[in-house]
Amino acid sequence: MGGHRPNYLAGRAHRLLAPALADHPGLRVSTKVGFPAPGAAAAVAAGVLPLEDAERGHSLAAGYVRWQVERNRAALGRACLDTVFLHNPERTSDPAVLPIVLREAFAVLEEAASAGHLTTYGIATCTGFTQGLITVEELDRLAAEAAGSPDHRLRTVQLPVSLVEADVLELALDGRGPIGEAAQRGWQVFASAPLHGGELVRAATDELAALLRPGLSIAQACLLTAASCPGVTKVLLSASTPAHWEAALAALDPAAIPPWTLRKVCDVLAPHHPS
Repeated sequence: MGGHRPNYLAGRAHRLLAPALADHPGLRVSTKVGFPAPGAAAAVAAGVLPLEDAERGHSLAAGYVRWQVERNRAALGRACLDTVFLHNPERTSDPAVLPIVLREAFAVLEEAASAGHLTTYGIATCTGFTQGLITVEELDRLAAEAAGSPDHRLRTVQLPVSLVEADVLELALDGRGPIGEAAQRGWQVFASAPLHGGELVRAATDELAALLRPGLSIAQACLLTAASCPGVTKVLLSASTPAHWEAALAALDPAAIPPWTLRKVCDVLAPHHPS
């Protein structure tokens, strides 16, 4: 499944992907809403994007979510998007109103799902869970309120999972935290930033890689760590060359790193044992 937001590559990402998606209709695609793409002035003029949100560069206002979903469908050439993520809800200007903003946005996405414009939706966050701004339990409740039923279409969360996010990984090993709670509900969990923006390749050591899985490079071992996290169903990554892509695929082919090995590494990286 490919995942993009419309402002990637200065707004060109969707246009570049559209021909490939047309050639491969079976390829699942996810997209994001929240960060205004170039041309946001049109959304302001249409009255769907508040000017203050446009100036801040982020909005999950219900009208703008509806508008951007339609724009993303058109740009990607897909009548039905597999997953639509609300991107970085932690960027909402006032945390106190975040539950209201999310519930209203969820209602828009439920309407779009009923209309056949998307299959599922989710939350993509960098710090929302770790900052305590959102929880899986609250998201589940807000989606049920928006749908008027526990049978809602919120089915995915995306968050950073890596050796840098050792607390998140350790909680997941015990079936706790956002990953464990999402997994208990049968939701998809997308692991983002498995190499922490490339920093892990420089910060980790060959000894750590050998402990995780002998024979893998540092980058490969770190990727396999994210993929081996209990509850994680997909790992998001990019590659600058075909060789890097093949190396990533080779890293994800072996069996998962056993939990006891991951726990041993977490005990070194996060010995305080998060609650």
